[in-house]
Amino acid sequence: MTKTKDKKKSNKIINIIRIIFWPAVGLLLLLTVWFFVPVTEHFDFTNGDETSAVRCVLVTDLHSCYYGKNQKNLIKKIDKENPDIVFLGGDIFDDKIDDDNAMIFLEDISKKYKCFYVSGNHEYWSERCEEMKEKVKSLGITVLEGDCETIEVNGRLIDVCGVDDPTRLYERQFIEQLDNAYAKTSDDHFKILLSHRPERTDLYAKYDFDLILSGHAHAGQMRIPFINIGVYAPNQGLFSKYVSGVYTLENGSRLIVSRGLARESTPAPRFFNHPEIVVIDF
Repeated sequence: MTKTKDKKKSNKIINIIRIIFWPAVGLLLLLTVWFFVPVTEHFDFTNGDETSAVRCVLVTDLHSCYYGKNQKNLIKKIDKENPDIVFLGGDIFDDKIDDDNAMIFLEDISKKYKCFYVSGNHEYWSERCEEMKEKVKSLGITVLEGDCETIEVNGRLIDVCGVDDPTRLYERQFIEQLDNAYAKTSDDHFKILLSHRPERTDLYAKYDFDLILSGHAHAGQMRIPFINIGVYAPNQGLFSKYVSGVYTLENGSRLIVSRGLARESTPAPRFFNHPEIVVIDF
């Protein structure tokens, strides 16, 4: 009699587990697909004055991932925003996926927009970083390696600075690149720094950049909603701070961190963390 009761109790528990398990699996799959869909994030620093506003798009961490035939899904999102400048903030290429998707994307946007590129850690991990840079340069895209270029957009002078990812640099070399780039800026110009790494706020706060544009963190891959903290980001560790959105540094500079576009290149799915392009008006 006891055995029969135990068996019935065991079967009841198994049935409850089944009832919970399969809907949970289905929900997990739906969330995985949903957070695979890219979005566009907008930040407006014009203070309502749009007469001389400049629009830029920040693209990071593409990792040569696939966004439709001829990368049309990604390119359409950028074209829709009609930017004056496109910033390519590192890891546009990958160390495991071939360059085809990245090059299709770069070939298209380089014909339409003024583009600036800096390296990311995966370009260096590929051991082909210089080759990748040459491919980018061949398209007329400016590659910044501790340098600065002044451009005029809508009557405004903008100093665009950029540094290499520090994966293959000593600390002093990374600082030298920052120093060299900043030395070429002017006080009366709008100053932008393009750097793959967001976590080096200790260094960035020593310079008077108006905007610092980064990626790298992938928003912690699995993002904790409502409090904007990533579960784990490279070079930041668990419960990472600089993962997505706008941060004001101690010197007043604004740091903007893109969640990036990595999808099939990462082993873990993205949760509460759509891939994105970032649109900035200033």
